[in-house]
Amino acid sequence: MDFNQDYKYLFCLVENALISQGVNTLLAMYINLLVNLGVLILLVLLIKYFTRRFVIETFKAFTDKTATTFDDFLIKSNFPKYVGQIIPLLIIYYSIPYIFADFHFLLESIVFLFNIYVIILAVWIVRSLIRTSRNYLMTQEEYSDKPIESYSQVVLIVLWVIGFMFIFAEITGRSVISFAISLGAASAILLLVFKDTILGFVASIQVSVNDIVRIGDWITFSKYGADGNVTEINLATVRVQNWDNTFTTIPTYSLISDSFQNWRGMQESPGRRIKRAIYLKQNSVKFLNAEDLQKLKKIKLISNYVENRQAEIDRYNEKNNIDRSLNLNGRNQTNLGVFRKYADTYLHEHSAINKDLYIIVRQLAPTAQGLPLEILCFSRDKRWENFEYITADIFDHLIAAIPYFDLKLFESPSGDDLQNLKQGSSGNQDHV
Repeated sequence: MDFNQDYKYLFCLVENALISQGVNTLLAMYINLLVNLGVLILLVLLIKYFTRRFVIETFKAFTDKTATTFDDFLIKSNFPKYVGQIIPLLIIYYSIPYIFADFHFLLESIVFLFNIYVIILAVWIVRSLIRTSRNYLMTQEEYSDKPIESYSQVVLIVLWVIGFMFIFAEITGRSVISFAISLGAASAILLLVFKDTILGFVASIQVSVNDIVRIGDWITFSKYGADGNVTEINLATVRVQNWDNTFTTIPTYSLISDSFQNWRGMQESPGRRIKRAIYLKQNSVKFLNAEDLQKLKKIKLISNYVENRQAEIDRYNEKNNIDRSLNLNGRNQTNLGVFRKYADTYLHEHSAINKDLYIIVRQLAPTAQGLPLEILCFSRDKRWENFEYITADIFDHLIAAIPYFDLKLFESPSGDDLQNLKQGSSGNQDHV
């Protein structure tokens, strides 16, 4: 049996019936064409409807029985919808030559449009698989901090370039290979057009390989006004949600071309650094006499230190026959030295400070604003709000403790200070 002849007879059934009734041959051909197109469109719509329903329902039933979310993302990316178009397209593909057998001038155009649509559909199907893979990997813990978005965008760009190459080859009648060769000749222009994309791609690879930035990292990028958590890394930009809930976009390439601060090391370390100085008036520093020492011995944190330290100093002075009529002679304790010991002991006793990391209380070089006494330690709690609370708590206490050591804080004179000084001078003149 000749199937081709049978199909041809089937598609010409209306035409033959009309001609047998005496209808003009040309008119019968056009009526036959319209009828065949109508039947084909109706048949394709019905098959498309039932096929899509079947494919989608099958996918849904499958996803309900599986524990993975990959198939769920397949549905969200319209993969079943695109796959459901394959059977209707096959019907159209095998029907077109018979429907337009007598219309060769239309057949070539219809076949051309059909091929273009098939290429686009193939791109859509692959694109949905890429998006599904991207969304699925982003839900996996081991990939949650990787720039998956950047890689998927690169693959999508390559996919569309290949798709356009096939479309262009279909339009021009040239092979894809010859088109790719001619495309290579225009590589300089392409490099110029896709410069930012190429730079972003290279940067995203370096960022990932060198582990410079991850999604979720807290970064500070003063050049772009960014200070917050990285929420997205794609081919062109890095999105940062700042602490005031605003968003800043940073060019991906700037992560390797400019300097920025990544706080991940602090977050992964056992403590967050507290580094701040108290500025003291240098003329408030003095040697301690016996009365001062008795007063300081009442401070619990340093009472043993003051007593033991003074006993050691007295032994040294006696051994070396030091003239104690002047405190300048020999060895002596100072109120600043005792305060430094107090601050150090206080930090070691503080429950929020990590004792396994550095705890340093040191003097810095004197400045025009006074003598800096720097506190360097690490808080156990690295959360921002708790860190600020701990820091404030420490310096509240130390600043309040300074007068007990007869030390004075340095503070630039305010308008009130100058006014009080002026009034005091006037009062003295009136009294005179």
